[in-house]
Amino acid sequence: MSVRVPSMSVLPPVRRDRIIAQLPQFYSKKAAVHTKDEFNSKVKTACQEQRTGTVGFKIAKVIVVGDLAVGKTCLINRFCKDAFDKNYKATIGVDFEMERFEVLGVPFSLQLWDTAGQERFKCIASTYYRGAQTIVIVFDVNDVASLGHARQWLEDALKENDPTNVQLFLVGTKKDLSSPAQYSQIEQDAIELAEEIKAEYWALSSLTGENVREFFFRIASLAFEANVLAELEKSGSRHIGDVIKINSNSNNVYATSKKKQSNCCQ
Repeated sequence: MSVRVPSMSVLPPVRRDRIIAQLPQFYSKKAAVHTKDEFNSKVKTACQEQRTGTVGFKIAKVIVVGDLAVGKTCLINRFCKDAFDKNYKATIGVDFEMERFEVLGVPFSLQLWDTAGQERFKCIASTYYRGAQTIVIVFDVNDVASLGHARQWLEDALKENDPTNVQLFLVGTKKDLSSPAQYSQIEQDAIELAEEIKAEYWALSSLTGENVREFFFRIASLAFEANVLAELEKSGSRHIGDVIKINSNSNNVYATSKKKQSNCCQ
């Protein structure tokens, strides 16, 4: 009796709770880089007409950085595994999770890199920063110092990436542990920093799950949109290049014909 082994190249369908049909909204309009309500019209049209090129096969790399014990691993685990482990374990080096989505009917994946916050592992973790499309800088809303270190984490991450090609998010965790008065003060400071570094600000709780799903859906949607727009720009450039090539050949033919006519007259 033979057993048929399914092909490894065939991926399982996207989970129903990972389907995105509309652009998820920002956490706070005053702390959002992208304030539009809908996906770019060109992106929507391209998806409807199935002109997204290789986007469906791409994996967007997301690196999550920040101080030790600010909740980076808990944040990723809450979204990917819907779990929260109260027993803290420091990440050694790096770890990553893969999440598959369907955005406007097109498959799209995020690779979430969980990096160590300890100084002794910083050199190891930084080697995995390269090629990020999204940088998430995490701080603890109950620890002002962790917010103060956000600039340095961003600077380190940008050493390995092109600042013009990455999307930035500043994320405050452990919101459930903060009193309204305490949170109000640090939120004001965080929003000012987010505006300064041109990042989108979010506050959430990995313990309760508050805003976690919305946050990662926002990352996936904006990364997807950026990839589709880049693909359209590339395909448009190729098309324009073809037109120029045709015109160039046409001009050469005309020049050759004119030259022959001149010789004939002589």
